[in-house]
Amino acid sequence: MEEKGKVVLLGSGFSMFGMRAKIALREKGIKYEYIEEDLTNKSTLLQEMNPIHKKIPVLIHHGRSICESLIIVEYIDMVWHNNTPLLPSDPYHRAQARFWADFVDQKIYYASRRVWTSKRDEQEVAKKDFLESLKQLEKVLGDNPYFGGDTFGFVDVALIPFYCWFYTYETFGNFKVEEVCPKLISWTKRCMQKQSVSETLADEKEVYESVLDYKKFILD
Repeated sequence: MEEKGKVVLLGSGFSMFGMRAKIALREKGIKYEYIEEDLTNKSTLLQEMNPIHKKIPVLIHHGRSICESLIIVEYIDMVWHNNTPLLPSDPYHRAQARFWADFVDQKIYYASRRVWTSKRDEQEVAKKDFLESLKQLEKVLGDNPYFGGDTFGFVDVALIPFYCWFYTYETFGNFKVEEVCPKLISWTKRCMQKQSVSETLADEKEVYESVLDYKKFILD
């Protein structure tokens, strides 16, 4: 921990938020140590490095902690700014990227979570909210290869980890994202051609099995 410039990432299992940090680090070609956290028995290190929320991911650089996934990605982009920029240099486009990344957190995450945690009428509302939010993002994407235009960027990093959860949402909600947002699925396949993404995203079936185990655990 005292090694100068050492980069450590605290993460956990199938967290899409932790995957964001991994993708950003790999895009930049940064070597780092990964520590898997058991969130049912949080380590002393996690509690010391994120004493407010005690959540992952946490990036530790020069022995100092950076918390919250989007803040971590932006920190990585600023510190290693000469390698593969993720945020646009133009202030307006940078602000737009931050807005849509926050949209992913505020809309996509909460709606998608309700798809597999809710029942009946509430689940139908969650499905509608989730798909409508994806449609809005598809409009933002337009005909561009990536949300950053021709280059993989901040919004792409924010959203692509959700892709390995799509199978879970679709199975619980009985729908197909591709039928509603075909351009978005084309985008996911394009992102998966990037090594930083393909080597980071969890297997969709393993994600689904972990959700089943979690639901059994909370029901027992």
